[in-house]
Amino acid sequence: MNIEGEMAKVEISAISGKLDSRLSRVSDYFCLIKPEVTFLVLIATGLGSYMAAQGALSLWTLFHAVLGTALVAGGTATLNHYIERDLDGRMRRTAQRPLPSGRLKPREVLNFGIALSVLGGAYLAVFVNLLTSVIGLLTLLSYLLVYTPLKRKTSWATFIGAFPGAAPVLMGWTAVRNSAGLEAWVLYALLFAWQFPHFLAIAWMYKEDYARAGMLMLPQRDPDGNRAFLEILATSLVLIPLSVTPTMLGMTGSLYFCAALLLSLSLLFFALRASVLRSRLQARVLLHVTVIYLPLIYAMMVIDKA
Repeated sequence: MNIEGEMAKVEISAISGKLDSRLSRVSDYFCLIKPEVTFLVLIATGLGSYMAAQGALSLWTLFHAVLGTALVAGGTATLNHYIERDLDGRMRRTAQRPLPSGRLKPREVLNFGIALSVLGGAYLAVFVNLLTSVIGLLTLLSYLLVYTPLKRKTSWATFIGAFPGAAPVLMGWTAVRNSAGLEAWVLYALLFAWQFPHFLAIAWMYKEDYARAGMLMLPQRDPDGNRAFLEILATSLVLIPLSVTPTMLGMTGSLYFCAALLLSLSLLFFALRASVLRSRLQARVLLHVTVIYLPLIYAMMVIDKA
């Protein structure tokens, strides 16, 4: 009886081990798509679709736009993991990612990234429209082939990377209208400018880590952060008129205008405080403020759409 019991325990332990291994593998693949970044991408896509709708937004159009964009975004993130696997291994904050830690092999990550990217581009072309698919694939290519290698060559990479970084809101708009007018470009400009206080705060927090990997996320001849924080302040200031422009164009009402003005002034306050103190703590606070700012701005647009 004891022998049978021990055998049952061994079998259960083996099954449990296999299950844990499979769950861990699924978790690693999920990590490849950078879910926290992809989530923000999908929020922007959904917002673009909602604001583009003239009347009620088709839920099927929204579903197809979000799913297709998610596939392209996931493919982009996965291929970025593949390209930067050696650099990730040099940084403390990324050393435990699936590739540098050895939990996944480069070939399987490359195949997964290509599959997601191709599937996403094809999905958008078939179920949404060709324009949205082209924007998505151009975004992927510019991010991987231009922005990613530039990170090791010039601090202007942040500026270059902001162009594909703002594309999701444009994709959401074109998914509904199959064209991009002035209103779409205003939403694009808002997301474009938002990226600077967001990503430069991250760059300041992890400047030693980035330097160890040879990534020029901050200007090399700016050890005190004068240029970086000037960019943070300038773009935070630009966000104030950009954030209220949707009301000027008749896209939103006065409720949004007041909320956007208050939120943008608050962001400017935290950007100013981070620029004065220049500590890692204040950069982290600014990062959290930017993460809160964007969904709130978008939520107010949805609530007060004209």
